[in-house]
Amino acid sequence: MIKLKNVSVDFPLYHVKQKTLKHQLVSGLIGGSFKNHDYIQTVQALKNINLTINDGDRLAIIGHNGSGKTTLLRVLSGIYDPTFGIVEIQGNVNSLTDINLGINEDFTGRENIKTRSLIMGVKSEIYDEFERNVIIFSELSDFIDLPLRTYSSGMKVRLAFAIATSISPDILIMDEWLSTGDSNFQKKANEKLNQTISKSNIFVLSSHSNEVIKKNCNRVIKLSKGEIVYDGDLNGIKE
Repeated sequence: MIKLKNVSVDFPLYHVKQKTLKHQLVSGLIGGSFKNHDYIQTVQALKNINLTINDGDRLAIIGHNGSGKTTLLRVLSGIYDPTFGIVEIQGNVNSLTDINLGINEDFTGRENIKTRSLIMGVKSEIYDEFERNVIIFSELSDFIDLPLRTYSSGMKVRLAFAIATSISPDILIMDEWLSTGDSNFQKKANEKLNQTISKSNIFVLSSHSNEVIKKNCNRVIKLSKGEIVYDGDLNGIKE
């Protein structure tokens, strides 16, 4: 279960004295609106969000660019702490918002698996199995002890994807549907992703694709300027 109570997220903009075009563009990228706190101007990316996500929910988050979707995903993932309000998360979370998080070009494939496992909270007693599954699924056994900078772009994506989907979390969070970029690997990757989603108790997806949302979700919320303006079934999605 995830519960947000009156959650707001503000981003400070230092040395800002007026709303120039540049600052308006920043606001558009982050989402929300300008505020002033103790002489520091801020952009409010989320405003008074009240949201409960229960076991069994497959939640889609929709809204225009700058509406606050990415900020909300990062709050749900535990990456951002709210400026105001309370976030309660029951269950382990795996966020696929950035599958390249923690990947280092100078590390070997094996070293990158170890680094990402620490970020993901993989327990030491299951690490050997975790590493073995990643190597097998990525099909990189012949290259796993070479530096990542020697990999092709497709090999890098395969490794990152295999790491990101090698544990089945209670709560799975995604920003758009993952694509491996490798046509020969895509079918297996989609099957793996669908298995990971089906095993999760809660699935949260931000996407611009109504087709993907209707295939994978049973509930949708819409954000506008950092606020929830719709929370209901999929009939609320307009073609």
